[in-house]
Amino acid sequence: MTPLEIFALAVFIFTYALIISERIHRTVAAMAGGSLVLLANIVPWEKVPLYLDLDTILLLAGMMIIVNTTRLSGLFEYIAIKTAKLAKGEPIRVLLLFSVVTALISAFLDNVTTVLLLTPMLIYISRLMEVNPLPFLLSEIFASNIGGTATLIGDPPNIMIGSAAGLSFNEFLVNMGPIAFLDLILMVFVVYLAYRGTLKISPEKKERILRTLEGLDERAAIRDLPLFRKSIVTIVIVVLFFFVHDKLGIEPAVVALFGASLLLFWSRENPEGILEKVEWATLFFFGGLFLIVGSLVETGFIGQIAQWVTSHVHTEGEAMLVIAWFSALASAVIDNIPFTATMIPLIKAMETSLNTYPLWWALSLGACLGGNGTAIGASANVVVIGIAAREDIRITFMDFLKIGMLIMVLTVGAGVGILWLRYVWW
Repeated sequence: MTPLEIFALAVFIFTYALIISERIHRTVAAMAGGSLVLLANIVPWEKVPLYLDLDTILLLAGMMIIVNTTRLSGLFEYIAIKTAKLAKGEPIRVLLLFSVVTALISAFLDNVTTVLLLTPMLIYISRLMEVNPLPFLLSEIFASNIGGTATLIGDPPNIMIGSAAGLSFNEFLVNMGPIAFLDLILMVFVVYLAYRGTLKISPEKKERILRTLEGLDERAAIRDLPLFRKSIVTIVIVVLFFFVHDKLGIEPAVVALFGASLLLFWSRENPEGILEKVEWATLFFFGGLFLIVGSLVETGFIGQIAQWVTSHVHTEGEAMLVIAWFSALASAVIDNIPFTATMIPLIKAMETSLNTYPLWWALSLGACLGGNGTAIGASANVVVIGIAAREDIRITFMDFLKIGMLIMVLTVGAGVGILWLRYVWW
């Protein structure tokens, strides 16, 4: 190895160690690592725009602005109360409906925001029904990660993969949508089987719950009716544009920025207040990581790893299995964002000897669903467990691991099976 390769690899390992240990903020670690490879001129300044992947960063920024503006209207609280009323105080229906709603919202909007807004309502309903909140909270976490798998904009790894491989919104929906749908059914069934003993209530209690739910007014949750309507119209326009962006030759990032601009212009909300709430730390985290991984590409290290992998993997089917399961296991214990950032150039380097199209779906599958394996596998997991702890509901690492690992293995296994049928066996 050359001195530059050793330096780039050392920066990569040291940055990852800091991110995993959480001794300093992960954004600071990524920014420091990115700055070091720039100072050493491993990534030349003229190539910085290439490695920064502006498609991913601008798409995330646009969607964050839309979500932060929409939150002011009360739309998410309205959906939560409406869903609770539809469940009619029946625990199994609450489990099913909240899982479906969480997965649907997470497919189109940030899944952390989704669980932040739905979790308090879920805890309230489970207390009202006097049943164990654990199955509802766990199914909400699993559903948010499964829903995010379905679309290009559902989870940051998908945004990164779509940008790097030039995959459209519709390609994600066609390839990952059916897998997410099947996995959602599988997940609800497993959670129900595991906790069915705690999901039963007496008819008298059900009547009492119904009366309380009928007393809730979803319209009272709407804090700003004009903004509520404008947010719905904007989200519908953005989703419609996502469906046709590839036919129009427009990048997904442009669609997100257009939607953000439209909502800010139309609503007349204070842009400074909205922009202050954009998760700038996340965007700089992405930027730093992209530069660190770019340094491994520049030194040729990624190319050598890809050459080694392809010399041991002889078909797309074998590569697909290795990438899906390795990604799932890795994403269960480390952040799936830096992991995906590392895997993207590796798969790109395999293009010379393999058809990498099915490999992108295997990476998406493992990176998104691997987060269900452990309590620290995805941001949504940490957020829900944190909110639950504040409400004196304890979800231990082992509580999560027992069912999370089972859900991860079953959902990734089902997804790999579908991909195998589609791209290898058929």
